[in-house]
Amino acid sequence: MEKNEHLLLIDGMALLFRSFFATAVTGQFMMNSKGLPTNGVQGFMKHLLMATEHVKPSHIMVCWDMGSKTFRNEVYNDYKSNRNAPPVELIPQFDLAKEVAEGFSLSNVGVVGYEADDCIGTLAKAHHKERKVSVLSGDQDLLQLLDDDIEIMLLKKGFGNYQTYSKDLFIEEKGITPQQFIDVKALMGDSSDGYPGVKGIGEKTAVKLIQQFDDIDGILNNLDKLTPSQRKKIEGDLDMLHVSRKLAEIHCEVPLSVSFQDAKWNNVSQETMTVVEELELKVLRRYLITANVMVASS
Repeated sequence: MEKNEHLLLIDGMALLFRSFFATAVTGQFMMNSKGLPTNGVQGFMKHLLMATEHVKPSHIMVCWDMGSKTFRNEVYNDYKSNRNAPPVELIPQFDLAKEVAEGFSLSNVGVVGYEADDCIGTLAKAHHKERKVSVLSGDQDLLQLLDDDIEIMLLKKGFGNYQTYSKDLFIEEKGITPQQFIDVKALMGDSSDGYPGVKGIGEKTAVKLIQQFDDIDGILNNLDKLTPSQRKKIEGDLDMLHVSRKLAEIHCEVPLSVSFQDAKWNNVSQETMTVVEELELKVLRRYLITANVMVASS
């Protein structure tokens, strides 16, 4: 069956953070006349629009975190507690980014208590059997979602550069399946998300153990086959291993009430340009005009 619909899922948080920090280092916050910084929002939209040129999707949804606390904080109190509060110039851009996305007639998706990743996972798994799904992010965690007709585009340096993974390419390159990637993460932990996994087990050992025993249960059923050092580490950190496994897995059953039809992508219109003008998004305006993404006014 030829799939003629193509859903592009955007990790709004990843694009906004990346765009903000890319220009914030040199202090280019791009204040508009109301004193509102717009650097993150303009880069976010530019990344998004370049991806639409690349993917040519029929539908687009943009997923967001809704507040800093999620169900993972109930599983593990210190989850992401190592992260600094966002810079003051970024805070007003969270709402502004959603407003601009709406101005481009894009569907914003987010549910309190879940991360953007969980919304992306839920949508990707719900849609990939009927249509092609592409995910745009900078976050490697999303590689666990790879499946038939789900591809993950990881942003590389600059604009319009992607490292695109299919399920087959991931298996070929990493030597594990996307599902096994969750167990590897559980073993090695994730310093950016602030959970330790099993102390003393790094990526190489984690991958080797999962290749050998398939999953964490397989390892635990074969502790006698591990080296004494590996066994000691795993037995000493068993509780943390189980907690890390829960934290590493993207939750693909978020209660979402979003309409697929509302997510239809209709290119950039004259109304869109009005939003860009009103918010004084000069960099974005220049991009739209030079890239010729704008549809002629009727």
